[in-house]
Amino acid sequence: MTTRIAVIGAGLMGADHAKIVAEDLPGATLQLVCDRDEARARAVANALGASDISTNPEGVIARHDVDAVIIASPDFTHAPLSQACIAAGKRVLCEKPLSPSSAQCVAVMEAEQKAGAKFVQIGFMRRYDRSYQEMKRALSGGGLGRPLMMHNFHRNVETPAADFTGAMAITNSAPHEFDVVRYVLDTEYASISAFQPKRSDARVAPVFMVLQTVDGQLVNIEINNNAAYGYDVRAELIGEQGAVAMNNVAYTRLDSALAQSTGYDADWRTRYADAYRRQNRDFLRFVTTGEFPGTAADCWDGYCAATVADAGVKSLNEGRNVSVQMIEKPEFYA
Repeated sequence: MTTRIAVIGAGLMGADHAKIVAEDLPGATLQLVCDRDEARARAVANALGASDISTNPEGVIARHDVDAVIIASPDFTHAPLSQACIAAGKRVLCEKPLSPSSAQCVAVMEAEQKAGAKFVQIGFMRRYDRSYQEMKRALSGGGLGRPLMMHNFHRNVETPAADFTGAMAITNSAPHEFDVVRYVLDTEYASISAFQPKRSDARVAPVFMVLQTVDGQLVNIEINNNAAYGYDVRAELIGEQGAVAMNNVAYTRLDSALAQSTGYDADWRTRYADAYRRQNRDFLRFVTTGEFPGTAADCWDGYCAATVADAGVKSLNEGRNVSVQMIEKPEFYA
C-alpha cells in the first residue's frame, strides 16, 4: 500500500514539498501537482514523476485517487482548502499560516472539532529543526534553571515582493518565531510591542518586537527582510542558571589571503531542508496511523500565531503595547 499525496501550489514551497514526497518519503507517492498556472504544475509534475496535474484545488481534494494533501498555495487559500480537506475526510499538511485571520483559524478549528478528529497539521517546520529541539531539551533537562528571556532574529537577503510591508513581516515572516518560541518555552503570549527604525529609503525597515509571556518571560524578535548579506536565523535562550544559543550552520570554513570566512545561504530552503523532511515524514505517519505527531503544530497553534500577529500589527500601527487576547483553548486541543 502507498499513500497517494497531492500537492496544491507549485511555487518554491510546493515544488520542494513535491520533491520530498517523490524522493524522500518511502510509502508515499506524488500522485498529483495542482496550481492555477497549468504550465508550472506540469513542469513540477514532469520533473518528479507525478501521475497527473490539475488547476482545480477543490476538485483535487475530492478525488478518490488522492489520500492526503499538502497545501502550499497562497496564504489566503489555506483556511478554505483546509476546511475542504476536513469535509472530505483527508488529512492535510498546510503550510503556515493556517490563515492570516484569527477568525478564519477559529472556523477551521470548529470544523475539525465537528469532525471529531484532527485532520490538519500546520507547517511550522522549525519545531523539527535540531537547534530548537536541543534548546527545548536543555530547558526541560533543568540545567538552565527557569527560563527568563529568549532572543530571536530572522534575516533575509531582500524582501520577497515589491509590495511587502512591515505589517507583512509580522503576519508572514514572524509566525515561525511566534510558534517556535511557544514550542520551546511551552507558554503563551500576554502582550506585544512592535517597532520599526526610521529609514530614508524605500526598502522595508526591520521590525523589532518585544513580547511578554503569561509566565512573565521576555521575548524579542527581529525580522529584517533586507539584511543583504544572507539568510540568517539565530536564537538564544537565557535561564537563571545558564544559556543556550543557536549557531549559524556552516559546513565549511575558507582560510585564504590572511582572512577566514564562512558563507550564508540565499534563503531558508537549505537551512531547513532536514527539518522539512522530518516534518513530512511525521505527516505521512499521521496519515497512515491517524495519530497526531507530538512535535507537530495543530490548528490551535495556527490560531495562536495568527492572534499574536494580529496584535503585533495593531501595535505597529498604533505605536503602543497591545495585549494578546485569545479564546479559551478547546479541550479538543489539550
